[in-house]
Amino acid sequence: MKMRNLVLISTFVAFIFSSCSQGVNTNVKLESDLDSVSYALGIDIANSLERGYVDELNYNAFIKGIEDVFNEKDLDLGDEQVKPIIQKYFKQLRDQKIAQNLADGRAFLEENKKKEGIEVTESGLQYEIIKEGEGDSPAATDTVVVHYRGTLIDGTEFDSSYERGEPARFPLNGVIPGWTEGLQLMKEGANYKLYIPTELGYGVRVRPGGAIEPNMALIFDVELVEVIEGPESTGE
Repeated sequence: MKMRNLVLISTFVAFIFSSCSQGVNTNVKLESDLDSVSYALGIDIANSLERGYVDELNYNAFIKGIEDVFNEKDLDLGDEQVKPIIQKYFKQLRDQKIAQNLADGRAFLEENKKKEGIEVTESGLQYEIIKEGEGDSPAATDTVVVHYRGTLIDGTEFDSSYERGEPARFPLNGVIPGWTEGLQLMKEGANYKLYIPTELGYGVRVRPGGAIEPNMALIFDVELVEVIEGPESTGE
């Protein structure tokens, strides 16, 4: 299908590479259906690239690829070459991001354990007692009711039962190891802050596009509301 409308190309590039807008008019007003769908496609592609950790591309080559397809020119790469090149590049980016997240998490935890009040278990879990409780401590086979707030090491919040307005309820042996271990140190009514290395967290098994990236260390502010003996649960 031939599309020569430069709005499409402009919005792709303006949204994804605003810092590289070489001659691109970014003052596009959404006055027609074509304007809106063009802008929406730009947003969608930008989000896809961001989820793939792309933050740098050859601007001119990117534009050339778009123009060659839309203007039905002979392509410099065959169809059989395109997918392997993209897959290889995104794998390299993912591997680099995984390694960087691991290094950042370890550096953070190494410094964090030096702070006053931080305890470290044999597994590498770090915790800070905000408030001690007086009730029961859960076993790994028990169900717990908790309020919690989860953040990345840079302070970005990615989940919160407080925001949802009700505590979470789940079997303690059905969550990440850092939670299973950390909550067994607590009594009902306690509030601990858990600093969880990737080995006790989600590792590389994370939801694509989510706030938690592969190999990230995580922080959870956890309040143990109730311990329910046994595996009774309605899910996390």
